[in-house]
Amino acid sequence: MNRTDMWRRIDAHPKAWDMIVVGGGATGVGVAIDAAARGYDVLLLEQSDFGKGTSSRSTKLAHGGVRYLEQGNIGLVMEALKERGLLLQNAPHIVHDLAFVVPNYDWWEAPFYGLGLKLYQLLAGKYGFGVSRILSREETLEHLPTLKTEGLRGGAVYYDGQFDDARLLIHMVATAFEQGAALLNYVEVTGLTKDAQGFVDGVSARDMETGNEFRATARVVVNATGAFTDLLRLKAEPSATPMIVPSQGIHLVFAASFLQGDSAIMVPHTSDGRVLFAIPWHGHTLVGTTDTPIAQATLEPVAMEQEVEFILATAGQYLTKAPTRDDVLSVFAGIRPLVRATSVASVSNTSALSRDHVIHIDRSGLVTVCGGKWTTYRHMAEDCVDQAATLAQLPEKPCVTRQLRIHGFPDVAKQDAAKEFAEVELGSLAVYGSDAYEIRKLIDTAPRLSEALHAALPYLKAEVVWAARHEMARTVEDALARRTRALFLNARAALAMAPAVADLMASELGWDDRTRAKHLAAFREVASNFELRPSVP
Repeated sequence: MNRTDMWRRIDAHPKAWDMIVVGGGATGVGVAIDAAARGYDVLLLEQSDFGKGTSSRSTKLAHGGVRYLEQGNIGLVMEALKERGLLLQNAPHIVHDLAFVVPNYDWWEAPFYGLGLKLYQLLAGKYGFGVSRILSREETLEHLPTLKTEGLRGGAVYYDGQFDDARLLIHMVATAFEQGAALLNYVEVTGLTKDAQGFVDGVSARDMETGNEFRATARVVVNATGAFTDLLRLKAEPSATPMIVPSQGIHLVFAASFLQGDSAIMVPHTSDGRVLFAIPWHGHTLVGTTDTPIAQATLEPVAMEQEVEFILATAGQYLTKAPTRDDVLSVFAGIRPLVRATSVASVSNTSALSRDHVIHIDRSGLVTVCGGKWTTYRHMAEDCVDQAATLAQLPEKPCVTRQLRIHGFPDVAKQDAAKEFAEVELGSLAVYGSDAYEIRKLIDTAPRLSEALHAALPYLKAEVVWAARHEMARTVEDALARRTRALFLNARAALAMAPAVADLMASELGWDDRTRAKHLAAFREVASNFELRPSVP
C-alpha cells in the first residue's frame, strides 16, 4: 500500500466513482471499508495524514462509555458494547481487554458503583469482556499498588477494551485498500462540484505534495471531516446552519511507575463532572481527559494551562506519588466533534452533549456523518453507507463488516499453526499483527534496521522503513506520531529520534537535503506542542 499504487488506481478509474469520502479519520475510513466491501467504487481524500486529528488523540479505549449509562443513554451504551466486542473479534492484534478499578473512599461508593458496573456488564451480553465485582481494600491494592491508601475502603472492578487508535486506523486504511478503495492522504478538497440541478456530484482537489489540482465526480459525496464538518458543508451551502460544537480534551503521559500493575483507574466523578482515567499504555501511564468548549477546531490543538493543572491535581488525589509538571513525558490535545442539539443556540457544558452519531443530508445532496465515538465507527459507517447508497440509487448490497477481519489479523493458517505465531517473540511489533513477520523479514535482509531509534522507546529503524514503503507515511511526523507512537509517549525522545528518522525517510522517498530539512523543521514545530511548557511564575 503506497501512494504510487493509489494514484495508479485513480488513474485507471476515468468514470464517476460510486462514492467519494472526504476525511481520513476513523469515520471516513470506516465508510470507505464498508462501501468498498459491498462492491462500490470508493475514493477517499484526506487533507493531512490519516488520523492527524481526533482519531489519533483519543483516550485509547474501545469502550461502551460508563458515564453514558449514568446519563441514561442505554441505547448508545449497548451499541458501543456490541461494537467493542466486534472490534476485539476483528482486530485482536490491536484491541485487548483491560481491568478498570473504581477506588472507593466513602462507604456508599462500593454498592452504588458496583451495581452500575454490574448493569454495564449485563448490557454487553455475549459481547462481555469480563465479570465486574466488588473488591476488598487488599484486592484493590493488588490491582493498583500505587493507589493512595489513606481512607481507601475498597473498590469495584469492571472490564473494558483498550487499543492503539492510530495503529488501528492505519490497518483500517489497508483494509479499505484491500477491498478495492483508493485512499489518498495529503490531498485537500478545495471545493464541491454540482450538476445542472444543483446537486453535489463531485469534488475539486489539490495534491498538497505536488500542487497539482484535479476533479473527481461521484454518484454521492460523503462528508466525514469530523471537527471540520461545517467547513465542507459551507462549500455546498453557504447558508448552512452549523452542526458541530467542538470540545477539547487533553491527556498527559507519565512513566509506567506511576501506575504499577496491569489495571487502570477510573474516577467516575471529578471536580468538572468528567470521568478521569489513568491507564497503562505502551509501557507508560496515560491520564485524561478534560472537556473544554472551544471556539473553533484547529488541525494542531494545544493543551491549555488550566487543563494540565486539572489533570495533575486530580491524579494527585489518587496516586501515591502525585505527578508534577516535571514528570510529564508528553501532552496531547484532541478535539471532539460533538453534534449541536437543534434547540441549543450556545453550549457551555459540552460534557452534557450526546455522543450519538448523526447522518445529515443537505439540500445539495451532500451526505454528512458526524458525532459518535471511536468504538462505534463501524456501525456509523454502516448507517452512512446505507443512506448514501439509497440517495445515490446505487444497487442495494448488504453490509459485510460485522465479520470482516481488519488487516493484520493473525492468519494462523497461513503461518502453519497458532503455535508458530506465538513462538515468535514479537515484542512491540505485536500491534502489527501478521505484518510483524514482514517487518522481521525486512530486518533479515538489512540487519542495521534492527537498531532501536532511542533507548527510552521500543521503536526500530525497520518500522520507519515499513511505514514509508507500505503505510503511506509521507513525513517525519507521520512516522513518529501515527505509524509509531513515539511523539505521544515521549516528546523529547521523539525529537532526539527525528534526525535518524528523517535520514531513513529521505532514503525511502527520495528527499534531497532541502526537503529533509523542511520535514525535520516541520516536525520540531509540531513536537513543541507535545512538550509541556514551564509554568508561568
